[in-house]
Amino acid sequence: MNIAIVGTGYVGLVSGTCFAETGVNVTCVDVDVDKIERLRNGDIPIYEPGLDEMVLKNVKAGRLKFSSDLASVLNEQEIVFSAVGTPPDEDGSADLKYVLQVARTIGENINRYMVVVTKSTVPVGTAAKVRKVIQDEIDRRGVDVKFDVASNPEFLKEGNAIKDFLSPDRVVVGVESEQAKKILSRLYKPFLINNFRVIFMDIPSAEMTKYAANSMLATRISFMNDIANLCELVGADVDMVRAGIGSDTRIGRKFLYAGCGYGGSCFPKDVKALIKTADDNGYSLEVLKAVERINERQKGLLFEKLKKAFNDGCTERGKTDGVALHGKTVALWGLSFKPETDDMRESTALVMIKLLKDAGCIVRAYDPIAMDECRRRVGDTVIYCRDMYDAVLGADALILLTEWKEFRLPTWGVIAKAMNRHLVLDGRNIFDAEELKDAGFEYHCIGK
Repeated sequence: MNIAIVGTGYVGLVSGTCFAETGVNVTCVDVDVDKIERLRNGDIPIYEPGLDEMVLKNVKAGRLKFSSDLASVLNEQEIVFSAVGTPPDEDGSADLKYVLQVARTIGENINRYMVVVTKSTVPVGTAAKVRKVIQDEIDRRGVDVKFDVASNPEFLKEGNAIKDFLSPDRVVVGVESEQAKKILSRLYKPFLINNFRVIFMDIPSAEMTKYAANSMLATRISFMNDIANLCELVGADVDMVRAGIGSDTRIGRKFLYAGCGYGGSCFPKDVKALIKTADDNGYSLEVLKAVERINERQKGLLFEKLKKAFNDGCTERGKTDGVALHGKTVALWGLSFKPETDDMRESTALVMIKLLKDAGCIVRAYDPIAMDECRRRVGDTVIYCRDMYDAVLGADALILLTEWKEFRLPTWGVIAKAMNRHLVLDGRNIFDAEELKDAGFEYHCIGK
């Protein structure tokens, strides 16, 4: 089977590589000529554990190829996946210009039947727009070529994407014909040979499923963060609450961890897009609007705790009286929005860095993977440290933002000697409060 994946970002490159791993002949296409040349030379532009080895393996086997010209490879394919970016517009809606440009190129060049599959996260109704653009171009050419459109949203977790793709919980596919269903069933059979968990549905439902799934997970996070903040006020322990409610099989244990806010390429964007879709249809998603507000507030929570610890009387977030925090050195552990990725999109670290710099703080930062990405985003406004112990040298406070494994069991005696003030703010509740107290630290976390 020959397929093409248009877009070599996170979704496109992971998807194409994993399809190739099962024996499919895959051509990954991107308009960025330099990026394609880098990929041909084995230079992987994203960080995902295990991806670089798998790309090289399948390129060597001849199953994975790269091209910057969709038109030249289009008519060799049975399936074309569109995995291009859908960045949010200022109003929160998804920008479909890249998706529709791919559709236009297909319509201008298609001369045999194929299935055109939208894999990007797109609003309900996008597949219909894709179909119209392709058909308009075919009609303009005066030819008679049949095609099908389908929706196949991805549910990959950054840092665990290869396992998610090769052993999925489920595969959601929206189709409008038996022929498309048959072709996509054949493509996915190797992944689900022991338990064929492909859920076929109509296309609008498949498009909605992606947004609904991410919005539900974001809702659980914001709900627990809201409960955590109340726990602090009433003297409860959010970890005990989590254990108590998570044992209810109707609720379950996942995505109930309190923290300093969610980020990344999916949850913030998808929540905004679903809110905008509802607004456009005359309906207000009040729960999701609250989810978004809670998350934005949560990203500044540790800064509020830091101000309080330094007895800063100012109540306006991001502003100080120029005394309590000005000139203080703050160490940040973790910059990416989650472990096992260098992705800093919508990360709490970006919010924290701005708040600290606006308050006149000196920021010493360390992340195992995301240092280059941070430098690309904020330049040299922070001091980049060689390891987590280097970051705390002379620090007046340590703030943990990302729960990388290497941060879980630090040597607190060494850290105590390196810091000016023994103040730790734990944004992911991974440290032991008693251990830190015994080591002479003032410790603040979330929900306790």
